[in-house]
Amino acid sequence: MDKSRFLYEGKAKKMYLTDDPETLLLEYKNDLTAFNALKKDSLEGKGTYTNRISAHLLRYLSEKGIPNHFIELLDDRHQLVRRVTILPLEVVVRNVTTGSLCKRLGIAEGMTLPRPLIEFYLKDDALGDPLVTEDHALLFGWASEEDLRKIKETATRVNELLKALFESRGILLVDFKLEFGKTADGTLILADEISPDTCRFWDRASGDRLDKDRFRKDLGNVLEAYETIWNRLSGEGRA
Repeated sequence: MDKSRFLYEGKAKKMYLTDDPETLLLEYKNDLTAFNALKKDSLEGKGTYTNRISAHLLRYLSEKGIPNHFIELLDDRHQLVRRVTILPLEVVVRNVTTGSLCKRLGIAEGMTLPRPLIEFYLKDDALGDPLVTEDHALLFGWASEEDLRKIKETATRVNELLKALFESRGILLVDFKLEFGKTADGTLILADEISPDTCRFWDRASGDRLDKDRFRKDLGNVLEAYETIWNRLSGEGRA
């Protein structure tokens, strides 16, 4: 595996060029970060779970008609993906109130929303990834009207598919973050990852957090939570 053509390193992943200009090698790191990387740690094995969980979910979404950047799982820490230009927007889909939503609006945690709430945040660590409106995205050129229409349509469908999948595994999909990018020909597709790093999962029976909130809130057993998600998805630990 050639890692001599390093391209970019983010909080949770590294990217490398390949012989195909439209394909990237993605390496999942063991690093854990929270609060825009103000809190950091490393956990052996974490990268393996995020890599395998994200590959599993993106493959599942592809089979259900959701175009995304995933191509092939290579090993425990690496996968091949389509190269895209990421839009500077993070798309958060919320089914249950928790996290920054409760803090921002002063509402109780754990309320099931009557329909999914879709929010947009500007991808800018220096600014703390601020909440933005669709008008902000349009007026400042971060996305077009067609981009936003497709993003919301895709995010809604992804939510339906993942909620049903996790429901069958005894898990409540509380909320999750998506990112979108454009291929060389301008096609908008789902990109980045879907894992306990980017989603909130609660066990339906116990209410236990099975995601990065265990790290954010110092709850412990972070790796065990990720392992639980993987085991249930892979059929080794059905609830």
